[in-house]
This record gives sequence, C-alpha cells and structure tokens, in this order.
Amino acid sequence: MDATIDRQTEIAAIEQVVATVTHAQRNELVGEFVALFREDAIWTTGAGKLLVGRDAIAAFTQQVLPGAMKDLIPSYEVVHVLFIRPDVAAVKVRQRYFSPAGEQVTELGEGTPMYVMSKENGQWRLTANQNTPIATSA
Repeated sequence: MDATIDRQTEIAAIEQVVATVTHAQRNELVGEFVALFREDAIWTTGAGKLLVGRDAIAAFTQQVLPGAMKDLIPSYEVVHVLFIRPDVAAVKVRQRYFSPAGEQVTELGEGTPMYVMSKENGQWRLTANQNTPIATSA
C-alpha cells in the first residue's frame, strides 16, 4: 500500500476526531467528548489546570461544558499534523468561537491547542493535550 495514501487516510481519521470534538463542544455532549480520550490521558485546560485520566477529564468537563456554549458556536480546525510514529501524532488545532449569526466572537480570543494522539485498537485517541489560548501582543 502506498505510504502517501496511508498518510492521507490517517490525517482524515485524525481530522474526524477533531470534528467530533467540535460536535461534542457545540452540543455540550460530555460523554461524546470524554470518549475521545485514552483511559490514562492527560489534559491541560486553557486555564492551566492539569487533569490526569479519563475520570478526571469527565468530572471537569461535566462541571464546565453544560451551558458553556450558550450563544456560541465553537470551531476546531486541524492546521498541522506531525507523525512522531505511524501510530502517534502531534496535532495543532485552531480554536475559534462564532455567534449564531456566524460572526467570530473576537473577545474570547483564539486558541491553539496541541493534541498528541495515539492510535489504539485502530482508533485515534486524545492522549496528551494542552489547550492554549493565543497570547495577545502588548
């Protein structure tokens, strides 16, 4: 099998995970979001809180996600994929928020999360993740 086709297939599968993050966030679906993580995943929130393990990620998400997307439409877009190994990838994501009218909500800023993903039993999973806001220049 051609390596280019494999790479394109894997990037499409990774993009689908990020699309599921978008769907779960937009619809405030805690279970759908948490299911994307490995059991032993780590997540550092945009505010710098370290969460270790799917249970901790679930507890945090259950507290903050319901109601968080009221009048907001989040958008997560893959901007770069670096394959560390065929089954491990560093994925840079562009995170933005829009109003129901489709206008970007600039006062919330933009994020630049880094998702380290691993392929487990044929599925890409969020493994080690940092949700980082873009710094504004002075």
